[in-house]
Amino acid sequence: MTDAAAYHDEDALGKSYDWRLMRRLLGYVRPYGWLVAASLVLLMLDGLLQLVGPLLTQRVIDVALPNHDAAMATRAAVLFAASLGAAFLAQFGDTMFTSLLGQRVMRDLRDDLFAHLQRLPIRFFDRTPVGRLVTRTTADVESLNELFTAGVVAGLGDLFTLAAIGVMMIITDWRLALAAFGVIPFVYLTSHLFQRAVRTSYRDIRTRLARINAFLQERITGMRILQLFGMERPDAAEFERLNARHLDAHLRSIVYYAVYFPAIEVLTTVALASLIVASAHRVQFGVLTVGTVAAFLQLVRRFFQPLQDLSDKFNTLQQAMAASERIFDLLDEPEALGGAGGEAAPTLEGARSATIAFEDVWFSYDAPGTPESELRWVLKGVSFEARPGQTLALVGHTGAGKTTIVNLLLRYYEPQRGRITVNGVDTRRIPTDTLRSLIGYVQQDIFLFAGDVAGNIRLSSRLSDAEVARAAARVGADRIIRRFPDGYAHPLGERGGSVSVGERQLLSFARAIAADPAVLVLDEATSAVDSEIEADIQRALAELMAGRTTIAIAHRLSTIVDADEILVLHHGQVVERGAHRALMARRGLYERLYRLQAGGGDPAHGGSERLPASGVLG
Repeated sequence: MTDAAAYHDEDALGKSYDWRLMRRLLGYVRPYGWLVAASLVLLMLDGLLQLVGPLLTQRVIDVALPNHDAAMATRAAVLFAASLGAAFLAQFGDTMFTSLLGQRVMRDLRDDLFAHLQRLPIRFFDRTPVGRLVTRTTADVESLNELFTAGVVAGLGDLFTLAAIGVMMIITDWRLALAAFGVIPFVYLTSHLFQRAVRTSYRDIRTRLARINAFLQERITGMRILQLFGMERPDAAEFERLNARHLDAHLRSIVYYAVYFPAIEVLTTVALASLIVASAHRVQFGVLTVGTVAAFLQLVRRFFQPLQDLSDKFNTLQQAMAASERIFDLLDEPEALGGAGGEAAPTLEGARSATIAFEDVWFSYDAPGTPESELRWVLKGVSFEARPGQTLALVGHTGAGKTTIVNLLLRYYEPQRGRITVNGVDTRRIPTDTLRSLIGYVQQDIFLFAGDVAGNIRLSSRLSDAEVARAAARVGADRIIRRFPDGYAHPLGERGGSVSVGERQLLSFARAIAADPAVLVLDEATSAVDSEIEADIQRALAELMAGRTTIAIAHRLSTIVDADEILVLHHGQVVERGAHRALMARRGLYERLYRLQAGGGDPAHGGSERLPASGVLG
């Protein structure tokens, strides 16, 4: 088994029953207690109706037939038909109520899970595979649906039916009851062995299904690379191997069921045979009536049916306990700190300008609780201030800490030392929704949601169609949108896959501008647009940046030559800072990076570099 496969394996099943977990599950059932009550009433009614047939059979054989009473036999037939109709209605109502209960509990659980996922810190998603989270909100929740629709409530009904039939058998004739009950220990042993085997089989099935899901997710996401390197045939062979193992696991479970149900049927037949043997001599001597024996034969058949069902319901309970343990482990994950708000927080709501300051910030991606002496610092004592109307550029080699600064500003992570302020207020005192509403972020790796163009530009803001169109026009995106068959209603594929990279980047820019933020954060924002579109964006930015704070992450240094201040990062430290010409004059790291990219000299040093139209996009 590969490491990747093991990474996506299901966790081992926990206890077959855990009252702590069941108590939490009952919290989701409590609002729908009337459904449980109604279902239990119908199940008990159905259990009592199971006694009608045997009682009528005894009455007809022992009384109606010897006395040639056709009217009594007719009344018994009518009553039996009525009991069957009532049993049908009771079972129909029970199925409807338990299904409605399961669906509503699933809806509430999925709502809570998704809402909780949205509040979890980014660190959690860094260490957790997406496939596992999808499984929690789909397959695991579905297991709980089976618990309510065919598990706990139905199991209580089976217990009541067993009790009712057992009491009826003892009252009717305790000797015959003991003869029938003699095979119960063997039924228990068979069911116990079946439960153990099926429990292992179920886990094997889920593990192999998890590996198939992980394999599919990775291959579908990387389909371009798969086809580029001609990996279709070996990957098809690997998928066939995974699929065959999944089939084998299912076949093993089928074998267990194929053995179990006939075994229970054999034991039921043995019970019936014991009943006949035990009653034969008593009937012969007139101590026992034929009607009583006939009634017992029906009661025994009805007695072993719920006993057999209980074993299967116990397996459902085991699966539900394992699923609920995984679900509640996810719900118990600590949420990201949203900020206390404090007195100063309301003053930032809807702010049109913001001063950003980093004050001796140290940060490591290591897990919380790691001893400080063992931390691998990504940022080391970073300090700067970005004021409204100014542009601050971040440059440096890959891994220098540029994107980490943005992640800290957006509070995806918290620094271990130092603090970050907005207009003098520590970001830890600002609610995250307020903080992020001040920032417009254009990433190099654009993410668009499946939906229409207008919805992706509008996103979290409540903008009218006219305002969306104006935002698109400010960056020149309207010209591209007009070429779409449905304009602003044009549907986008998953991650915006139905449009080009340049078009996705332009739509992302329109999305940032539509929010009219106080702070612009640009991460190589024009890397995938052509020179004509870039010129349009530069003109729009010149207007938008007036009076606002701009932080640009630059990979192409030629795009930030007009920045008010440039921070040069190296191994998490600010090693140089200043304007472009001042940094070039120092002949330090920035000057070396710039010449590597430009391939020419700087005018300040007598060179003849070819600079593009001035702009501040990084």
